[in-house]
Amino acid sequence: MRVTDTSDLWWKTAVFYNLNLETFLDWDDDGIGDLEGLAHRLDYLADLGVTCLWLAPMYPSPRQDNGYDISDYVGVDPRYGHLGDFVEVVRTAKDRGMRLIVDLVVNHTSDQHPWFQASRSDPSSRYRDFYNWRDEPPAEQRANMFPDVEDGVWHYDEVAGKYYEHSFYRHQPDLDTTNPAVRDEIAKVIGFWLQMGVDGFRVDAVPFLIQSDEGQREHEYLRTLRGYVGRRSGSGVMLGEVNLPYADQVDFFGNEEGDELTMQFDFVGNQQLYLALARQDATPLIEALRSRPATAPTNQWGNFVRNHDELTLDQLSEDERNEVFEAFAPEERQRIHGRGITRRLPPMLDGDPRRISMVYSLMFSLPGSPVLYYGEEIGMGEHETLPRRSAVRTPMQWCDEKNAGFSDADPEALPFPVVEGGFGPEHVNVSDQMHDTTSLLHQVRGLISAYRKSPEIGWGELEILETGHPCVIAHALTLDDRQLIALHNFAPDGRTVTLQVTEVDSSTRLVDMLEDRPYQLDDEGRLEVNLDGYDHRWMRVIRSGSKRLV
Repeated sequence: MRVTDTSDLWWKTAVFYNLNLETFLDWDDDGIGDLEGLAHRLDYLADLGVTCLWLAPMYPSPRQDNGYDISDYVGVDPRYGHLGDFVEVVRTAKDRGMRLIVDLVVNHTSDQHPWFQASRSDPSSRYRDFYNWRDEPPAEQRANMFPDVEDGVWHYDEVAGKYYEHSFYRHQPDLDTTNPAVRDEIAKVIGFWLQMGVDGFRVDAVPFLIQSDEGQREHEYLRTLRGYVGRRSGSGVMLGEVNLPYADQVDFFGNEEGDELTMQFDFVGNQQLYLALARQDATPLIEALRSRPATAPTNQWGNFVRNHDELTLDQLSEDERNEVFEAFAPEERQRIHGRGITRRLPPMLDGDPRRISMVYSLMFSLPGSPVLYYGEEIGMGEHETLPRRSAVRTPMQWCDEKNAGFSDADPEALPFPVVEGGFGPEHVNVSDQMHDTTSLLHQVRGLISAYRKSPEIGWGELEILETGHPCVIAHALTLDDRQLIALHNFAPDGRTVTLQVTEVDSSTRLVDMLEDRPYQLDDEGRLEVNLDGYDHRWMRVIRSGSKRLV
């Protein structure tokens, strides 16, 4: 595969970092994180190697669902600052080579949004048709996304005297996105934030966004949104949340030209990764990668280890899901919605530094763009006693002082308590790890550096290599005269893997990108690699005449 002009396809090799302002850094010490706090940590993120920030919803909201219940699409929640502070963050980030995207949550609003308040109170209002109302709910209802919390998708409103539809919580009424007037308002929201300087959007709950009244998906509307973002920004990205099997998910990229979503999270690969970890066998992940659909050059997959919601496992079979539960969430309180886990990776892996390092090495080496959730770079854990998704939304752990350095306010004023126990700030924090060259923070920084030197990860062709060991995944990524080979051992004990490199001559050699050491091939282009338990390697293939940096 040969790449020509890539100047406007920055997302192909971006490093995304997702954070929630509320819990990142509180600069005015009122207990709530804010935009000014983020501005003072942009140098930290730039030094880490992040190239695109993804801000969770920072709009005005009752915050009954972590800000995903929005009451004003074109404002900033005053707890975080104001629009001037937001523009300053955008400017400062761009000065440091970082782009910024925000959440686009337009499947539903908060029930406190003025649109819904007008819709429920006045049948003649233009906003009545912004939502789906019925005198009686249908006899057959589709399932709610939170079946352990909500008993359906229709709720009776006393003011309107009618039922309204809600795919998620009842305080989040669904917008009727088939209504042209609603679509016009969504376009205004997109245009506003592009004018504020953002580089695109993480699009929430995409299948629900384009679902018609008949249950069909209107991909033409998604294509229209992508075209609008392109016209208004030139290089804006739409990173979509589409948690579906690959066969359905690929449709959301669009036709051969990839003219719908720019990027999608690889939910299937993520869930197969956890099944592989539970079995200490790389086969599930290998099979997922082999079945992952090819995309147009203008599209990309987003690889992740953890996100801001539960670790969902709904693309696994019931038996497979139970395997992962048994390995990583043995207690009922660690599970959610019958399909997910409310834990971060390090506690699930018992804090084993070898295994944790292997997983992040794997994520950065997989074809696509990596997406980090705040605190992953230092190995933060969850708060064991916080309910549901709140367990993984605790304050960022900057140091081992009061409130983990997040805020000087009274602990009771924080949005969530700081993690306690073995993954608390006295054991896991940025300050200590910045001065420890063996820390996870230093390892992640090194992985990001290696990733950014390896455009073949974002652009190249994937080949799964045979290893003879089910516990080892070996893959090669090739782009023009560049080639990277990565090996990852899912087993606790060592393995010896024989690699066969093609197109070799007497000058061909392999160089370890993470440890800066060479490997010598034999005359047949073979190399024996000894992997310890949970070991990993990145090796650059250097051929005759190569002018590429290692």
